[in-house]
Amino acid sequence: MTRRADFVAANGGRRAPMPGFILQMRPRGDTDPAIRIGYTVTKKVGNAVVRNRLKRRLRALARAALPTGGMPGADHVLIGRSAGIDRPFADLARDLDKALAKLKR
Repeated sequence: MTRRADFVAANGGRRAPMPGFILQMRPRGDTDPAIRIGYTVTKKVGNAVVRNRLKRRLRALARAALPTGGMPGADHVLIGRSAGIDRPFADLARDLDKALAKLKR
């Protein structure tokens, strides 16, 4: 996802806060079964180097978990938190699986 309107619309959907990130999910309501994903990390988290490192970690998490755990026909947004930088990758992956399961219910 790249358009701001898509991120704002996803903000009105369901959310699952985790220590390293917040997952937002909103069904689009169209006939397209594609799973769309967006990433955002605010300047509060750190400088550009830190924010880009966290976005790379979030992309790797989503690439592994969304094809099987994501909801078809929905927009997913991962919002990075400062704890996501130091949190072990295995814990982040476990958190993402838990968040996806929570939002699918």
